[in-house]
Amino acid sequence: MCHPSCVEYFFWEAFVVNTVNVALIGLGTIGTGVARILSEYADRITDAVGSRVVLAKVCDKDLSRERDITLPAEMLTDDFERILDDPSISIVIELIGGLEPARTMVLRSLQNGKNVITANKALLAQHGAELFDTAKKHGVTIAFEAAVCGGIPILGTLATSLQANRFQSIHAIVNGTSNFILSQMDEAGTNYQDAVNEARRLGFAEADPTMDVDGTDAVQKLAILARIAFGVRVDWKTIPRTGIEAIEAIDFRYARELGYKIKLLAVAASTATGLELHVSPTLVRETNPLARVDNAFNAVRVTGDCVGPVFFQGLGAGRMPTASAVLGDLIATVLGRTAITFKALELWEENRNGIAVKDPREVRGKSFLRMRAVDKPGVLHEISGVFGRHGISIASMIQHAGENRATGEHQEVKTPVSLILTTHDAREGDMRHAIDELERLDCVYGKIVRIGLLD
Repeated sequence: MCHPSCVEYFFWEAFVVNTVNVALIGLGTIGTGVARILSEYADRITDAVGSRVVLAKVCDKDLSRERDITLPAEMLTDDFERILDDPSISIVIELIGGLEPARTMVLRSLQNGKNVITANKALLAQHGAELFDTAKKHGVTIAFEAAVCGGIPILGTLATSLQANRFQSIHAIVNGTSNFILSQMDEAGTNYQDAVNEARRLGFAEADPTMDVDGTDAVQKLAILARIAFGVRVDWKTIPRTGIEAIEAIDFRYARELGYKIKLLAVAASTATGLELHVSPTLVRETNPLARVDNAFNAVRVTGDCVGPVFFQGLGAGRMPTASAVLGDLIATVLGRTAITFKALELWEENRNGIAVKDPREVRGKSFLRMRAVDKPGVLHEISGVFGRHGISIASMIQHAGENRATGEHQEVKTPVSLILTTHDAREGDMRHAIDELERLDCVYGKIVRIGLLD
């Protein structure tokens, strides 16, 4: 009589037709999550693809660092060449981030006939064309769902499920760090620096969060979204961006008075004169679903000509959400779905839909402006005159009286007042010129804070 384990063995062999060897480069936060799923939940992957997917090699520059996962010693290496030289490895997962040595490792993997999966949005935004050309030349693929919005399957949805649409717009919260900081400032009333420190303490921000708070991370992701949805190849460094560093706690008070929340939005919008692309803090109407996306969550609102508005929300970063996206790419690559999509979409080709990126100066939009001005007769007339000369119509104006900073009591001799203005649609170029002129006025103190406005 055959032992039960023999039955299990023959059952396994009958249905598992081959073994797929995978190499992982980078055993940091995300890499550890991927290794954990591949090691502890291998049966899930096998059930999904019908092949035995094996984590064959893990490469990291520092194997001595303590981690909360134990892997066999023979699996670990700090020598990338051992992955390149192993013909049995057909898929390489790159999770080290940054431009180099990631670019070189990905290029050499592709040149050696290995499919690549990456979560590296900076690499794709900077070198996407080179990498995709190399992949096509060598008959392999690149999968990158985890590069944008972590666990939200937005790229695959845009590329496949919604492919019948002509996309009209994308409005997205794509950076969890900045969204957490803004949420803290709004809900807890903390100042910017305290909110940054809290984000660091909880692991939502790096020691140096510059690329998150100044909009760099968001524009790199927007460049990828625009590539998939609108077929444009755009240098992410040319996309206008404004970070959240100038936002103050008082801005949230004024936003609430007007019925808005403040979010860092990445926007791509198709217009009759071209594709608008920009990243900036934006007042979002409280009734808009994007306004209710708080803390480290990401969200994407896509509008297509057939499907209408569609909303996606989820964790945009973190070990397991991002690892989930990486494993989704792995399954798609093993099953051959990535190869079909990769060939059909002609990713990173020259602009495939014939749409041009609009001159940022011609983009039109509404604005919220906060400035400090002298409280005396004629000042409002002088300020409104500047807007009038630049063809900008003021929608509303709120004046907050000067207060004694020590007691909060109103004084007979006023300190500078805060003026809160909102505008109707205006050209970006006109708005910039108007702000430059306003900041040169003797009656206006310091820099003017400007935030976009989305109803």
